[in-house]
Amino acid sequence: MTVTVRFFASYAESLGVPSTELDLDDGSTVDDVMKAVSAMPGSSRLPPNPLVAVNHSYARNSHVLVDGDEVALIPPVAGG
Repeated sequence: MTVTVRFFASYAESLGVPSTELDLDDGSTVDDVMKAVSAMPGSSRLPPNPLVAVNHSYARNSHVLVDGDEVALIPPVAGG
């Protein structure tokens, strides 16, 4: 299956891309996406457990993905 992973703000800057597509085994989880992202150049600057959304809803690392899902890594927001 293929999922799209979107990176925003500082995460996109660190990884050098705004998004990527990953080919994963059926039954893969958000945790599997995080393992794949951690192998990308620049990933050492990301926190070990960033906030993640799947198809615009917050998701846990155990969330099982399906073909075509969109996974977004959401950086912290500062402001007041």
